[in-house]
Amino acid sequence: MPLTAGSKPGRVPAAFVRRMKESSLGYLFLLPSITLFGLFLFYPLIQSVYLSLHLTDPRGRVAAYVGLDNFTSLLSAKSFWNSLQVTVLFTLLTVPTGIVLGIVTAALTHVKRPGMRLFQFVFSLPLALSVSTSAVIWAILFHPTLGILNYLLKQFGLLPVQWLTDPSAALPSIALMTVWMQSGFNYIIVLSGLQSISGDYLDSAKIDGAGPIRTFVRIVLPLLSPTLFFLSVISVIGSFQTFGQIHLMTKGGPGGSTEVFVYSIYKEAFINYQYGTGSAYALVLFIIILALTAVQFLFVEKKVHYQ
Repeated sequence: MPLTAGSKPGRVPAAFVRRMKESSLGYLFLLPSITLFGLFLFYPLIQSVYLSLHLTDPRGRVAAYVGLDNFTSLLSAKSFWNSLQVTVLFTLLTVPTGIVLGIVTAALTHVKRPGMRLFQFVFSLPLALSVSTSAVIWAILFHPTLGILNYLLKQFGLLPVQWLTDPSAALPSIALMTVWMQSGFNYIIVLSGLQSISGDYLDSAKIDGAGPIRTFVRIVLPLLSPTLFFLSVISVIGSFQTFGQIHLMTKGGPGGSTEVFVYSIYKEAFINYQYGTGSAYALVLFIIILALTAVQFLFVEKKVHYQ
């Protein structure tokens, strides 16, 4: 280490000691978070990789090393491709609809009018409900004979729908419930993005003679694109990790029409007691989500207009 003016040979500079103390203090503050990440994220990930290369007995103990056989058998199974197809369809049904609903509700309540606080509370209310509570509410709505949805269809002279027992209606029904469950979060995120947009842009557009729809499409939406990009990434990840409402409402049925990817992991590991195959499922899901997120950042982010 080169000597500076006023320093003695063999003596550590005071600036270096100060930086070391600051770094040590920073790592000390990070230690609780690093410990939690290690216990609940990194260790389960390493354990999943280890189990995916082995066969296990019903107690979860390693029985034999099989290498990549779990992955090859997984990719050749019809159940894997069915769950992937169901998950992709579920994502297409929920993510765009949820984002559009969040934009519409946030835009309607962003204006300063009397009573807007009440509507803001109502639109954000689903965020406060748990999955189990939402499942009870929608199970009543979906009831084939006593549910309000079939009652409304009957009033319009339409035939009742078997919402959760018809293979063609089960997944759209769960998607409808999921859009409602996520509407509170989407609404709050989009509303926060709208509130962060400076009013000078809107005043300038009004002076130039732009109408409200043109202003919203040409000015507000581009300025809102960072918020929408964040919401789309989070929504896609969340849709691929959906489990609670599927487990409580349909358990993957009828006929596998609602068996999303995470429920296949649960069924393989905790119903069939195949922890090795279940771990392989989980790693494949991790790779799929990582790839989708990378694609969004590589291609979709180019259309984001940061202020």
